[in-house]
Amino acid sequence: MFTHKKVKRNTDYTLTLYLNQYWQDERLAFSSEFYELTLSGEFAAKIWVPDTFFANDKNSFLHDVTEKNKMVRLSSDGRIKYGMRFTTTLACMMDLHYYPLDSQNCTLEIESYGYTVEDVVMFWMKEAVVGVDKAELSQFTILNFETTDREEALASGTYQRLSLSFELKRNVGYFIFQTYLPCILIVMLSWVSFWINHEATSARVALGITTVLTMTTISTGVRSSLPRISYVKAIDIYLVMCFVFVFAALLEYAAVNYTYWGATRAKMKAKKLKESKATTDVAATNEEIIELQDVRVSPIPYLRRRNKATYSSDAHFPPSFRRTRSYYSQGFNRKSLEQRSTLERPKKPYVLNSLKRGASVLRASIPKIKDINKIDKIARIAFPLSFLIFNSIYWCFYVF
Repeated sequence: MFTHKKVKRNTDYTLTLYLNQYWQDERLAFSSEFYELTLSGEFAAKIWVPDTFFANDKNSFLHDVTEKNKMVRLSSDGRIKYGMRFTTTLACMMDLHYYPLDSQNCTLEIESYGYTVEDVVMFWMKEAVVGVDKAELSQFTILNFETTDREEALASGTYQRLSLSFELKRNVGYFIFQTYLPCILIVMLSWVSFWINHEATSARVALGITTVLTMTTISTGVRSSLPRISYVKAIDIYLVMCFVFVFAALLEYAAVNYTYWGATRAKMKAKKLKESKATTDVAATNEEIIELQDVRVSPIPYLRRRNKATYSSDAHFPPSFRRTRSYYSQGFNRKSLEQRSTLERPKKPYVLNSLKRGASVLRASIPKIKDINKIDKIARIAFPLSFLIFNSIYWCFYVF
């Protein structure tokens, strides 16, 4: 067997090869001065030939330019060499967990379709496979190959099966330039926003959204060229993590913007409170306390004396408190008013109060940042360092 070309994609691979089969039929022995005769492929229809087929074949065709690529060589002792050239697409159960840093093992299964081991015994000749070391593939490197034979028990009988196994290593150069390097550059581009002024909202938001959309486009293009499998591949992990870094850079500006405007509102509120307090102090200083006296004349001397006693008892209070005290002397007190206002005030739901308390605790636990640029300064170091650590772990795990 001469392996000519091998191309592989997804979970199938296409193989163009020369298949030569040898057997001996004593009925075809002849006496002649010619030891071997070369006949056309049409002669194969007049003699017995094995019904060989590929067990893992999906689609095959025999080359027919300019004639059908078949030939028969007959020796004088009845030995026959039956050769043909064809291209076949074979199934390969690939494990893509490490894709595109993976290695695969694909096989070519040759078997007799109708003849069992009682009729035909198939085996590999010495140096049966040649030309594999000269094969050049665009995405793979053939590390090794081996031939095996075994008996395969099926429902219709036991058949002899010959297997040719290829150990393939995927070339990662294509994916470095098409996927990994663009992703790295996009992630690094998202870090530029850390050096842009936080007040340039449109510039930082536009940069963040552009990098996120670019990562989405790259991820979609990579997944479109792969079979739809349920498990996670190595390239999926890298794309997702790059997307997380890009999206985190966008969220970092959201945190900066929120902190900036929160601090601005707090400063404005404190300024207004200070101005209001100053205004109140000035008003209290200039206030003229007017003493209001209610002079009541009663024709009854007892009542007149009681009023005098009341006013005399208020003499030691400041004028500003006299009205208040006389008000409370009528049977009202502060405690009763507070209790009444508490009873009349509608109670807030328990869940709402719990959420407000939790938000207050969370707000109190967040450290107060006085310098808004400190967040960007931390991000300039934290993001590249985290991305470097991730790449170190990723490549060490999948390559070594």
